[in-house]
Amino acid sequence: MTPIYIYWISTALLSLLYLTSAFMYLTKGDWVRKALGELGYPSHLVPLLITAKILGTAAILLRFNVALSDLAYAGMFYHLLLAFLAHIADRKPSAAMPAVVGLILMATSFVTQNAARQVPSPYLQEAANMVARGAA
Repeated sequence: MTPIYIYWISTALLSLLYLTSAFMYLTKGDWVRKALGELGYPSHLVPLLITAKILGTAAILLRFNVALSDLAYAGMFYHLLLAFLAHIADRKPSAAMPAVVGLILMATSFVTQNAARQVPSPYLQEAANMVARGAA
């Protein structure tokens, strides 16, 4: 499968995950606030998370600014990593599976983005250069 297809499939699935989550936060707010409270997070984070999930997805899909798109990837990385760690710390590893799937989709989308987009991500190029220098 070509990198362009891999990019668009992983990006579409990541976007679906984030937009579905934002929709659930909007429609089942009380349940989400309770679940976040059980993980030790304050309930006033819910509106911020809804906004971040929608805007982050839009920044990656629309990519009107490469730096903003890369910042959205970074935000998603930390969000998914913290979600994974929160569920592991709560001793509920099965609840961490959406975060694991999200991390895999996010990493795949980020690594293949330069093959599918006209303006390349400078951070991805720098990471590739670092790997090449280390292998040489």
